[in-house]
Amino acid sequence: MRLCETPAKLRGMAYLIGTDEAGYGPNLGPLVISATLWEAPDGVGGEDLFERLAHVITPNLGRSDGDAAGRVTMADSKKLYSRGIGLRHLERGLWPAFRLLGSWPRTWRDVWRGLAPEALDAMQTVPWYVDYDGSVPSTCEAAEIEPLADRLRAGMAAAGVRLLAVRSRAIFAHQFNELVERHGSKGAALSRETLALAAAMIEPLSAAPISLLCDKHGGRNCYGPLLAEYFPEWLVEVRREGRQRSVYRFGPPQRRVEISFCVKAESYLPAALASMASKYLRELAMQAFNEFWRRRLPNLAPTAGYPLDAKRFRADIAQTQRQLKISDRVLWRMR
Repeated sequence: MRLCETPAKLRGMAYLIGTDEAGYGPNLGPLVISATLWEAPDGVGGEDLFERLAHVITPNLGRSDGDAAGRVTMADSKKLYSRGIGLRHLERGLWPAFRLLGSWPRTWRDVWRGLAPEALDAMQTVPWYVDYDGSVPSTCEAAEIEPLADRLRAGMAAAGVRLLAVRSRAIFAHQFNELVERHGSKGAALSRETLALAAAMIEPLSAAPISLLCDKHGGRNCYGPLLAEYFPEWLVEVRREGRQRSVYRFGPPQRRVEISFCVKAESYLPAALASMASKYLRELAMQAFNEFWRRRLPNLAPTAGYPLDAKRFRADIAQTQRQLKISDRVLWRMR
């Protein structure tokens, strides 16, 4: 989802990118990886954006629905979503961001079309997505979102910051299984798909410093060989590698790229918004999944797809799954 084509860079500006995922642990439903692209004054890092935009964005929830100062809440999706609360806090943060990008999704498919259009083709091979659609947002009205979006737009302009894009990659069960078989572990699959998304976002950017923040993947500390695969034209410089943070640099002086893999990257705004997009798409996917099975088994308890409850759900649908001739490979993620 983009505001416009990548703009010609003004002197003294830089690009900031953050990535995060949702659905790494479950056996049911997709793994979703997202990346956000920002433009900010050179010298302002992804770690600085919450402070720079504190007048319009907060990482904290107020005592009620929103922030008393009228700020938009953007944070790690684990802080904003629970089954009891539902999608409200995610939608209240995402829709102002969508508005900045010139979009207002009105249906389930609109959201996928804006964030992860490639997923729509893959959905045609998955029974619970083929004919599914619905209205969005489910918890917010335009009258509530528009003032937040207007304030956010003005505040970001005053701070010299722009949100340029939010993109996602959804990996459904059959695709996930193929990736794990190819790469040997789901950690390796996550790292490779994240870097593929990041590389696609970096490739069209014009000359300016680029800073990328990623969450650590499966306890991995060394990413140099993987980076060399996705950016083969450059010698990847290892700045540091450790349990808390691993940092790499490459590229020409006028377009130097710094990539940091750090613990709790989602505590920084670029990765936090990526976390929200990933979680929202995953929850939309699970809505379709649960509705498909509950139409056939009305007394079936829905699932979030995590291992213990996923086993219960799999046993509950087993007979119907056989009748519908739905392959385990389409349904069940092997790890």
